[in-house]
Amino acid sequence: MRITGLTATPVAVPFHEDELWAFGGRRGLVAILLEMTTDEGVTGLGEASAYPSADVVMAVLRSIEPFVIGEDPFAVERIMKRINVAGTWHHVKATSPAIAAVEMACWDVVGRVCGQPLVNLFGGRVRDRVEFFYYLSRRPPGKMADDVRRGHDGGFRTFYLKVGSDDPAEDIERIEAVRDAAGPDARIRVDANEAWSAGEAIRIVRSMERYDLELVEQPVSGRNLTEMAYVRGRIGTPLLANEASWTRYDQLEVIRHGAADVLSVDNQMDSGLLNLKRSAGMCEAAGLPVLKHSLGELGVAGYAAVHVMAATPNFLYANQSYASLLADDVVESGVPQYADGTLAVPEGPGIGVRLDTERVARYAELYQREGHAFAFSDAAGLASTPVLPKR
Repeated sequence: MRITGLTATPVAVPFHEDELWAFGGRRGLVAILLEMTTDEGVTGLGEASAYPSADVVMAVLRSIEPFVIGEDPFAVERIMKRINVAGTWHHVKATSPAIAAVEMACWDVVGRVCGQPLVNLFGGRVRDRVEFFYYLSRRPPGKMADDVRRGHDGGFRTFYLKVGSDDPAEDIERIEAVRDAAGPDARIRVDANEAWSAGEAIRIVRSMERYDLELVEQPVSGRNLTEMAYVRGRIGTPLLANEASWTRYDQLEVIRHGAADVLSVDNQMDSGLLNLKRSAGMCEAAGLPVLKHSLGELGVAGYAAVHVMAATPNFLYANQSYASLLADDVVESGVPQYADGTLAVPEGPGIGVRLDTERVARYAELYQREGHAFAFSDAAGLASTPVLPKR
């Protein structure tokens, strides 16, 4: 079997309400759907988040085609080595989502040919369902409390919100509203996106800890692991690495420095599902749990990762997802249907999903017409100079 073509389609899928955080907002997700054709008539699906932009992903896909066309889709390791070494793409992290989409499509072909779901190709089931958090967009405290109740009614047990406001008191007010609405048994995770210096992080996190935080994500720069380890040793909440742990090479350094209690791993940021499994295994050897980060995924990429998470023991925390914000999806089943905040592993061969051609056409047209409006933007931010760390 040989790969005969790669067809990439950018789509823009709206949220039912804007995602808002400290540096702006966006009205939906842009993703690039990839269809890999073969000379035996089997087509595999992949998906890349539009990171850092759809134009970059499309350019990378065009550039790596010579390393993919004509190859055997079962030779996943060979194809990735050709792209990364002969193509020299391993030096540039922004290329990873495009490369990950190609790798994902290869695995989908393999699963379809073998008649097996990906979970069986990645070690078999450790669990039948995978847990996700409920994403709370940045809103006034009362409205965030309403969102919490909606998520709680849907069975979610972990609630995630961005912090790092110019005034930390605003963050604390939101956390208090979330805790009051969620009740004492819910888990609250906060993400500062590197907003603070070490001293400020310690002071602010300690002031938040009376609300019983589950994890604090990347409170300081991910580029200074000594500082991360310093902060980790002086707060009572477990520290989650994200910007510090985008690739398995980064994760190795986080482990060496003792800089985090939990590590975020991401196949899109590290070029593939196999690397997602490798990352988790490396962390397991170090005695550390992991959770999956999300750049924003639709049903193809989302369910592909579910297979790997279901087959990997140390995914012990609720994973990231944007599905609580999505108004629709591009797969035939539509927006993923959660039960108690979890998704079931698809039973079909490969990733186990099919594209809804009508939805794909609709959202491809929306991307062509209004795709620019789906990027993170903030009119005030365009005229300002964001400064980190904050204080």
